Amino acid sequence: MTADPPRVDSVRLQDLAYAHRRSAVLLAALELGLFTRISRGAQSLAEIASALGISETNADRLLTACAALGLVVREGDRFRNAADAERFLVEGSGSDASPWLVTIGKERRRWLGLADALRRSDPPRVLGMYEDFDVEQARALHRATYSIGMGAGRRFVRQVDLSGRRLILDLGGGSGCYSIQAARAHPQIHAIVFDLPPVAVVAEEFIERHALSDRIRAVGGDFTRDPLPEGADIAIMASNLPQYGRELIRKVVARVHDALVPGGELHLIGEMLRPEKDGPPGPALWGLAEALDHSTGVAHSEREVVEYLESAGFRDVTVAEFVPGSLTRVTGSKAGSGRSS
Repeated sequence: MTADPPRVDSVRLQDLAYAHRRSAVLLAALELGLFTRISRGAQSLAEIASALGISETNADRLLTACAALGLVVREGDRFRNAADAERFLVEGSGSDASPWLVTIGKERRRWLGLADALRRSDPPRVLGMYEDFDVEQARALHRATYSIGMGAGRRFVRQVDLSGRRLILDLGGGSGCYSIQAARAHPQIHAIVFDLPPVAVVAEEFIERHALSDRIRAVGGDFTRDPLPEGADIAIMASNLPQYGRELIRKVVARVHDALVPGGELHLIGEMLRPEKDGPPGPALWGLAEALDHSTGVAHSEREVVEYLESAGFRDVTVAEFVPGSLTRVTGSKAGSGRSS
């Protein structure tokens, strides 16, 4: 007998259309301080409702939704945070990522205009939203991303051997988290955070907060066209890959190759598609978001990034998972021997 073909239904499509509801649950829980209150001892329905200043009926509704989404765990008539919620969604913790998640959530209205953005036919702007960036916008963005950035910087320091390195060129380094973590872990390291002038002002504030102004300096400039600081033996370009088109990234990588000393390394860390360019969704959506900013940016695949480095002259190009399901690290070395022992 021939098996009946799988039945096709609309459940997957409905889930996509309803995705905004899941985001709204997370954002409402953050706005009300749910995870912080649970972490600090409010664990029954009555205790949580009182701590949040809402009715028990609404607290029950919110907790039921959060339990269904895996944000909290129901244990009889009490609740506790899921492990990731406890680590990243509790206010005041060293790893609190809620400011960044709230910033992402506020994009919902912009995404409703995606079809109109895709219809635009006027020439895109190379830097998209960053063409008109000012210091206050930079400060708001990097305060929101600081916790995430420091975590990524710690991960970089654990993954990459910096013991013989002296000078980092941190391209588009934002608040300077990678440089700060590297300098904290390796007393011989100095760094240059090279980012747009308004961002460089903000980077200096974060660098001063860590008392590292004697070893890390922020330089304002546009790395797509301005001269790059020379003399670095390691370059980092992290979490800004989808903001740029393919030819522009190819050009930037070549310029970085020329600026590095012999034996220097480039670590390009970003949201990358699989070689087949059929996912994962995260990098694809980051690339699509550039339509909203009307930039030249697109999603890049691992294979394309490897080719950018190899065509620039980098050798021994490798691909490594950086943050599972989120970021990939592609590394290449410049010919020669410049590494200190």
